[in-house]
Amino acid sequence: MLIDIIAGARPNFMKIAPIIKAIESAHAQWEVDLQYRLIHTGQHYDKKMSADFFEQLNIPTPHINLEVGSGTQAEQTGKIMLRYEEVLLHEPSDLCIVVGDVNSTMACAIAAKKLNIKVAHVEAGIRSGDITMPEEINRIVTDSITDYFFTTSEVANHNLRHLGINNDRIFFVGNTMIDTLLSQLPNFRKPHIWEIADLRERNYLVMTLHRPSNVDDPSIFKQLMNEIIASVRGLPIIFPVHPRTRKMLANLDIKVPNLYPIEPLGYLEFNYLVNHAKVVITDSGGITEETTIMGVPCMTLRNTTERPETCTIGTNLLLGDDPKAIKPAMDILFEGNWKKGHIPELWDGKTAERIVDVIIQLFNKSSSVSSIENQVVESK
Repeated sequence: MLIDIIAGARPNFMKIAPIIKAIESAHAQWEVDLQYRLIHTGQHYDKKMSADFFEQLNIPTPHINLEVGSGTQAEQTGKIMLRYEEVLLHEPSDLCIVVGDVNSTMACAIAAKKLNIKVAHVEAGIRSGDITMPEEINRIVTDSITDYFFTTSEVANHNLRHLGINNDRIFFVGNTMIDTLLSQLPNFRKPHIWEIADLRERNYLVMTLHRPSNVDDPSIFKQLMNEIIASVRGLPIIFPVHPRTRKMLANLDIKVPNLYPIEPLGYLEFNYLVNHAKVVITDSGGITEETTIMGVPCMTLRNTTERPETCTIGTNLLLGDDPKAIKPAMDILFEGNWKKGHIPELWDGKTAERIVDVIIQLFNKSSSVSSIENQVVESK
């Protein structure tokens, strides 16, 4: 069985690393005919956004790099579909595994299904309810053509059942990104900014902002920045700046001594900062999952989240898009009254193993059916 594993952008890399490891382990331990082909679409091509993650997470060199690069949403999606289709026409796979909700996820799922190749979606069924998010469109389209749904929560299971998906195609397995986090915890390493900013345990903030609704309008972005700076009581703010945010931040001309805009960090360095921070302020979904596992308070500057379990069970608080919501949340934090989070079900570091076990069972079942069908044909 040949499995294509698709990775295109930084959020994908943490999710595919444990799946590759689990496939290699199953192949060696059980001697199953399980081969994989790692395909990097090249959606993220900046070293800090791509190559560093492959090195730090011990992800092998991709078998194929589609090298699509940047472009508009449509340009990038179209190029991925065209180039992945060429790969499949030359050598089709038996299963295409896509993860998350980036353009590569949707594009490769479409290309595979058009060629009658089964699609498995890891992190299926999550929904923000905000159709203005490109990721939400990617989720909806991908799940509409997926064959096998690997989910992170019962909320995701409910979302899929509501769409009419049968239970025998939904597999509640947990969260592969947490597999990576737990396995890499001992390897976290202190970034240079620790000494430069003279950081101390639980005495600084980490911030990430990149969503168009927060950073594309200069007036909105400046209001957010001013409220955050005014509310943190002088603590250092470490701000790894996403490439799409860098120019916008420069135009705001904000100069305060406790704000440290820095280049994007590698996985191990970034999560070292998160693990020791007093709080994380973000508009990312994945980071809210990591802070929940690490027990670090998290404030999300969005009106909706596709990961509600980080709020209902974890350490995350959804603040919305009103900058005035930041100070009251900070007051709760500094008063020591932040909620105590818990670990969601099956976020235990064994998700990838469960995924591969399911794939082997599905493959064995499919092989048995094909064998019976062939026998019937031959008998005629």
